[in-house]
Amino acid sequence: MEDSAPPFPPAIFPSETRPDPMEETLRPATLGRYVGQTEITDNLRVFIQAARNRGQPLDHVLLSGPPGVGKTTLAHILAHEMNAPLRATSGPVLERQGDLAAILTSLEAGQVLFIDEIHRMSRSVEEVLYAAMEDFRLDVIIGQGPMARTVKLDLQPFTLVGATTRTGLLSSPLRDRFGIPCHLRLYSPEELREIVIRGAQVLAVALRPGAAEVLAARSRGTPRVALRLLRRVRDFAQGEGAITPEGAAHSLDRLGVDRLGLEAPHRALLELIAARFSGGPVGLSTLSAALSEARDTIEEVIEPYLLQEGLIQRTPQGRVATPRAFAHLGLTPPAPVQLGFPEG
Repeated sequence: MEDSAPPFPPAIFPSETRPDPMEETLRPATLGRYVGQTEITDNLRVFIQAARNRGQPLDHVLLSGPPGVGKTTLAHILAHEMNAPLRATSGPVLERQGDLAAILTSLEAGQVLFIDEIHRMSRSVEEVLYAAMEDFRLDVIIGQGPMARTVKLDLQPFTLVGATTRTGLLSSPLRDRFGIPCHLRLYSPEELREIVIRGAQVLAVALRPGAAEVLAARSRGTPRVALRLLRRVRDFAQGEGAITPEGAAHSLDRLGVDRLGLEAPHRALLELIAARFSGGPVGLSTLSAALSEARDTIEEVIEPYLLQEGLIQRTPQGRVATPRAFAHLGLTPPAPVQLGFPEG
């Protein structure tokens, strides 16, 4: 009996078989166009090529990192590079085990299932994934009580790509089933400059020398922020022919984005710690109540860049503003500023 042909031809890549569906968008469609995260993308090229040579789906991938650094984009790229369709959903949408079971049983061979905010799935729903990820099998319980029985349904081999900003909230059984964990970091100004230049080409916007650097410097290490600011600065420059460094800086000032890229929520947090609480330490619960912001928003959205830039520190007693934060705000720090020891 002859072996059936593998579902993924080893020598044919999607770029050779069909036009790039996202060529004219701001989101790159291939690893070759993906800027930054070089170590991760280099490894993914190896894993993708190896999976295609074996005629098997790519192993399950966990993408973690701050918001806006390209996790969703990378999920689309993985599907495109594997020449596989992508099915996207999110953790909060999957409220019952049946919701996830319905998706899993409808997947085609080799399909990529992308679950955004996977850490927000309930534990009961998460348990459905265990056998599905390891054995491509779904255990369904029929009936209740003594008459209940388990039916095992075979699934088509698939690749699960999970995205999370809070890896620590994933249970160990789920986290350990991802064969390819990838932690995406914030971007350097040079990488953001390249992203801004490519975005300007897609948007057909002219950039004068130095304009991309201004935008990159105020993008907080995040491609999503860089492209959002580019679109808004383009609006201000409408009719002027090109975006100049001076025009970009003036537009960003009008948008409330300062020279470090901080916007109103970031400055509000810094001013609260530095001015109202004399530099801290201030507990997260106090900050949440004073700012009327959820704790998750402070930890996942506001704090990461402030920590990276050395504007705040986490200590066992709470958040502390650093001397750099006082200098940025134009305030005189109390003497001395008690920095404490960073949390482990």
